[in-house]
Amino acid sequence: MREAGRLVAQALDKVRQAIAPGVTTGELNRLVSEHFEAHKAVPLFKGVPSSMRGKPAFPAVICASVNEQVVHGIPGSRELKDGDVIAIDTGCRLAGWCGDSAFTFAVGRISEDKQRLLDVTRQTLELSIERMKTAKTWSEVAQDMAEFVRGHGMSVIEQFVGHGIGQSMHEEPQVPNYVSESLRKQDFALEPGLVLAIEPMVALGTKNVRVLPDGWTVETTDRRAAAHFEHTVAITSDGPRVLTLLED
Repeated sequence: MREAGRLVAQALDKVRQAIAPGVTTGELNRLVSEHFEAHKAVPLFKGVPSSMRGKPAFPAVICASVNEQVVHGIPGSRELKDGDVIAIDTGCRLAGWCGDSAFTFAVGRISEDKQRLLDVTRQTLELSIERMKTAKTWSEVAQDMAEFVRGHGMSVIEQFVGHGIGQSMHEEPQVPNYVSESLRKQDFALEPGLVLAIEPMVALGTKNVRVLPDGWTVETTDRRAAAHFEHTVAITSDGPRVLTLLED
């Protein structure tokens, strides 16, 4: 899984270097597609069936979600503009094992609010990994994540959560970024051998979202910006190990 995760990290680094005003989301998709193909890795996202009846399967190897789009944005001809933020989510399977990661990038010079959004969302992910060193159950981590976000006057997107990952992209358990009474009943212990895709999604405004007519793209209902960061993290006897980093 570390090798699959490294490929995903390399793909996101290539995206980081390519992002600029005028670049299309489709160009970023081709960049990642070529990277996975060159390493004989199978993209995880392309061909995933839609949960909405009558809608096509996901057509790309990355999700490219711009500004108010939270997740599952379909890359295409859209040109990035100075001041945009774009969340790139991607994953691959290598030798039967999966890696999954996301990063939200600034395009050119962004507003102070958007920069704060990116900082808080990234820090929420970092907080979760740090808390896994001492927490006994996931609910302890999720509670701290939610309180951190809300303490900065932002909203946790609750409709989408992280997940277990291994030989398949989506495995049990579900990994929420907040706590509710119903979720407490699905709480799980943090034990060596468990591998989680942890992915906080945070909005400047409302937590409420809607799916666009394409059947995939999710945006905030108030159309204020959102951000998304994700790592694949293994729990080992020595603590959490991030598998989707460029370097160990």
